[in-house]
Amino acid sequence: MFSLMDVLAAKEGIATLKEISEKTKLHPSTTHRILNDLVAGRYVDRPDPGHYRLGMRLLELGNFVKARLNVRDAALAPMRELHQLIHQPVNLSVRQADEIVYVERAYSERSGMQVVRAIGGRAPLHLTSVGKLFLAADEPVKVRAYATKTGLSGHTKNSITQLQVLEKELARVRQHGFARDNEELELGVRCMAAGIYDDQAKLIAGLSISAPADRLDDAWLPKLQDTAKLISTSLGFVSY
Repeated sequence: MFSLMDVLAAKEGIATLKEISEKTKLHPSTTHRILNDLVAGRYVDRPDPGHYRLGMRLLELGNFVKARLNVRDAALAPMRELHQLIHQPVNLSVRQADEIVYVERAYSERSGMQVVRAIGGRAPLHLTSVGKLFLAADEPVKVRAYATKTGLSGHTKNSITQLQVLEKELARVRQHGFARDNEELELGVRCMAAGIYDDQAKLIAGLSISAPADRLDDAWLPKLQDTAKLISTSLGFVSY
């Protein structure tokens, strides 16, 4: 049964009974019997005699699964594993309008010097590594509108407060696939972030590591990216 459905999934249009039988190496009578059961359950459609395609029941079930997927639930265990590797706090953030909001974190109270973000805390997009990921995903006109609306106010001497500088920074984010905060939100704190994507390849959250400026290690970046990719995959994202 699973082999039959895999054959139908690989076929862009409608498959014939003969095609399905040959590709699954099942006897035509066996193939026909299983397909009849799948048609009865609406897992397979039979638009014409001897012709088959995947049915709408699969879409319904897929939507049920998607509705249960929660980025926080998907991220928590991988975040904890990453924290155990690097011994620094790992943050999960989402976008709300012109700010990012910290929705989860993985850290240890027994660790030494560390930067712990409060769950529910907010920060401007252009001053944070995760916020830059979201701005980099926006159209240029939206970035300009954000700059006009917020005035690109700064928090430190390192803050990006000019649109031209921000646009160059966002171009680097798009090129390299990750973002940094170089003491732009808070002096003495640097961050790196990687994006989390859903099954529609839409950026829905960001995973970041925050650390004292002199302790942030670039060797953590591949681990961060791998963790973000793992979470994205669990949400249905497929990379090509």
